[in-house]
Amino acid sequence: MKFVDIGFGNIAAADRILCIAAADSAPIRRMIQDARDRSMLVDACAGKKCRSVIVMDSDHVVTSAVEVNELREELKR
Repeated sequence: MKFVDIGFGNIAAADRILCIAAADSAPIRRMIQDARDRSMLVDACAGKKCRSVIVMDSDHVVTSAVEVNELREELKR
């Protein structure tokens, strides 16, 4: 099983990631709020600004302070 570093010592299973999106659009913000309301949000930002959102196959939404491009490069390794 391959893991991806999503910042601040947090990791996620690479084979369970459905998509990675930038956190600056209104639909993504609504998705974050919906996940928070359903208790399916995992906040891995460590108090920093949320820069990317990772959607997992388990319907969990993970917020990260790492840029989308950095996560994409991490997945390629």
